[in-house]
Amino acid sequence: MKYPFFALLMMTLSVGFAQKISTIANSDLPPGKSWKLVWSDEFNGTQLDTTKWGFRLHIMQTRHKTWTDDAYEFDGKGNLLMKVYEKDGDYFTSQLQTGSNFMDRPGNQYGSSKLTWPIAKLETPKFLHKYGYYEIRCKLPTEEGWWAAFWLQSPTIGATLDPLESGVEVDIMENFKRNGTISQNIHWNGYGKDHQHEGSGSMDLGVSDGQFHTYGVDWSPTGYVFYVDGKETWRVSGPVSHREQFILVSAECNGYRNGAPSPILKKAKLPDYFVVDYVRVFDAVE
Repeated sequence: MKYPFFALLMMTLSVGFAQKISTIANSDLPPGKSWKLVWSDEFNGTQLDTTKWGFRLHIMQTRHKTWTDDAYEFDGKGNLLMKVYEKDGDYFTSQLQTGSNFMDRPGNQYGSSKLTWPIAKLETPKFLHKYGYYEIRCKLPTEEGWWAAFWLQSPTIGATLDPLESGVEVDIMENFKRNGTISQNIHWNGYGKDHQHEGSGSMDLGVSDGQFHTYGVDWSPTGYVFYVDGKETWRVSGPVSHREQFILVSAECNGYRNGAPSPILKKAKLPDYFVVDYVRVFDAVE
């Protein structure tokens, strides 16, 4: 008997993720390993599951002007629509995350000059994980002037000069332009003078074709192997984070980090969408 995807997923959940799910459609799992599903959001409902996702609203203790908690909707067909919209001359997007970085919180939030530790109220993460295969199935935006990404972040990146302990940013997919290109990257030691980076460079994979594609990374103790539509696209041996990290599905308007929206965005036909079918996390099993 053949079962629909959602029924198979529920069967997997009901046995505590013990079942190998190589038979479930759509996931482009890396070959050579057996995999089990440990976390997912299929976006089948009509509301965001806030037990799984929160919103990134701050960057380096500062409220980001145009990151908001309402730049998304559901299409009723099992897809999350991350969007950009205009209001009073500004352009707004959302960044979803399953945890948070310790610096991305408002500092000194009570208006006092008294020293506080930590810099803001601690937050309980919704999902942190270490190693495994992380995958998104999505359609990229069609209008210029904003960008979309699927990535992993450490709650403590840059807290020490040991990225194995403090964590590594892992950019599984970054899409800046509508010319079919993406990039894949890792960053470590924070974002100041000690920052370091390795990346694939811009790869022309023809993914701005209005179709769904999958993007994933196999994070293991020996390195990161990146995939698009089940095919290896880039790999790097490290440094490898040995810290549990959180997931982000994010969108951002060009120009705002420099104080104003990109003139290109003002020519865009809005709303425009970054369409997400699912996000899944798998563990390798013996």
